[in-house]
Amino acid sequence: QVQLVESGGGLVQAGGSLRLSCAASGRTFSSYAVGWFRQAPGKEREFVAAISWSDGRTYNADPVKGRFTISRDNAKNTAYLQINSLKPEDTAVYYCAAAEVVAGFPLTEEELYGMDYWGKGTLVTVSS
Repeated sequence: QVQLVESGGGLVQAGGSLRLSCAASGRTFSSYAVGWFRQAPGKEREFVAAISWSDGRTYNADPVKGRFTISRDNAKNTAYLQINSLKPEDTAVYYCAAAEVVAGFPLTEEELYGMDYWGKGTLVTVSS
């Protein structure tokens, strides 16, 4: 059974940085993609960034390009989300998710939101 555990969230001032971690266990992820999503209070969950585990290709949602960077460490089976220049509107619960890449990378929107495995999330709060 695949488990994803997020960590690294917390309270940070606007302009600061955080690195979120997504520790994966239960299988090897060589053929998987890992994505980060966030859900702000009162809003729907939205895609942030994704990475192909096999070759490290990445792509970000347009609203976070230039500030968010996704990466992974194969040896640690862990994905990361580096967030810089944090804004109050970045306040949200951040989730990681994983799914096997079947039809190619990047994933379609349907594939992203239908990922097979999800963590429980880590809260990021940005104060102004």
